[in-house]
Amino acid sequence: MAEYALEMIGVTKRFPGVVALDEVTLQVRGGTVHALMGENGAGKSTLMKCLFGIYKMDAGKIILNQKEYQFNSAGDAMKAGVSMIHQELSNVTKRSVAQNLWLGREPVNKLHLINHKKMLTDTKTLLEGLNFNFDPGAIMGSLSISQQQGCEIAKAVSYDASVVVMDEPTSSLTENEVDHLFEIIRNLRETGVAIIYISHKMEEIFQIADEVTVMRDGRKIGTYPVNEIDSNKLITLMVGRDNTERFPPIDSTIGDVCLEAKNLSSVNPRSFKDISFTLRKGEILGIGGLVGAQRTELVEAIFGVRTVASGEVLVNGRRLKKLTPKNMIRAGMGFITEDRRSSGIFPLLSVTVNTTAASLGNYLNRIGLLRHKDLSSAAEQYNRQLRTKTPSMKTLVQNLSGGNQQKVILSRWLMTLPDILIMDEPTRGIDVGAKYEIYTIMKDLVAQGKAIIMVSSEMPELIGMSHRVMVLCAGRLTGILDREEVSQEEVMRLATQFS
Repeated sequence: MAEYALEMIGVTKRFPGVVALDEVTLQVRGGTVHALMGENGAGKSTLMKCLFGIYKMDAGKIILNQKEYQFNSAGDAMKAGVSMIHQELSNVTKRSVAQNLWLGREPVNKLHLINHKKMLTDTKTLLEGLNFNFDPGAIMGSLSISQQQGCEIAKAVSYDASVVVMDEPTSSLTENEVDHLFEIIRNLRETGVAIIYISHKMEEIFQIADEVTVMRDGRKIGTYPVNEIDSNKLITLMVGRDNTERFPPIDSTIGDVCLEAKNLSSVNPRSFKDISFTLRKGEILGIGGLVGAQRTELVEAIFGVRTVASGEVLVNGRRLKKLTPKNMIRAGMGFITEDRRSSGIFPLLSVTVNTTAASLGNYLNRIGLLRHKDLSSAAEQYNRQLRTKTPSMKTLVQNLSGGNQQKVILSRWLMTLPDILIMDEPTRGIDVGAKYEIYTIMKDLVAQGKAIIMVSSEMPELIGMSHRVMVLCAGRLTGILDREEVSQEEVMRLATQFS
């Protein structure tokens, strides 16, 4: 039996008011893919941050390739052979691909100046070896999110690490790109690299992992060979309860049209064009399509974040003269963005401030001052309803897990009491337990007569949570499917129906 490439033994980490890790032990063999699973807030990311030197352990030890280490920084960990691909992209968007890959370790010439030619050559060789078709000199911000994710993967591989941590590496990838990533992972595994793979996508775990360790509430529940466990058992271990139904029944009464888009076209000729659809009270309208379908661009335009060249939007029969976020909020609309890090949260502000940011005007007294007590109480109530895991409402939102950050954003918009809620990838990076809670909230909202537009790249979610599915391909509307006629095959057919 292979030696352990990595052992984390008895790791304990405390934050004010909470024990984030309680004597957790993780043992990973070389040449294997070891999945790490658990609900958001279970302690997965905290454990990996201890491994990577971002957090200092209160107790425990790290043994890497039979040698004990104490990492005080990410630099220490990388020098010892640990590399990490973070869930949230950390690229420098105004620098080139090559500059991002070798940031802080640029090759130098005899005069100790950066050797740009060698850096470009090394980058090209690295990317070609991974079958990535990127221009080493391209500006990072000009690449798609999935291409930027590929650069993060290339950077991790460039460290020649013996342990590679991948935190939600497929969250921004297409199906073909996921297949490519898995090919890279298998190649790394064959060279003896130990890979710790964190994902909430159950099908990925059974496709790529050899073993899986389950965590819950800061504790290790157990480690299991993947071929000796099934998805139902895994979900039960993660959430501590049976999860026989993946989606709640959505049997709300469909009412009158509350939103109508007529012939919407973007100012960008390569974006969406001539899109028309209706949304009814009590309805969840799913929007599907492949990467590049312009789904996000469309819903951002409806909310007023992007500019339209032509077309109009009517809310409850009233045409909105100018599409701006302020006007849309006044019209009773909320918008949960796709990328919570760059356009969703205020990372250096508290949970309370993040929750109340969109509804301050509803909590003014007669002389225009904030009713802080009522505001804080309402923020706490909504986060309690969504079971947001946070040491306190004063905690900086950047210190929460990704899923709990998403819950704070959802609480923010629920506080505005919206009639229409746009949710762009609402459960991306969220565990199965938290997903079901959000699905239940969506179900309750439409049962109250609210309407939801949901953009989703997860086919089961799109089909399981939508009354109708609208499919886009390359900025064109290719079809709208009723619940009775929707299927994965039909959605994919429409998603690839290029004109």
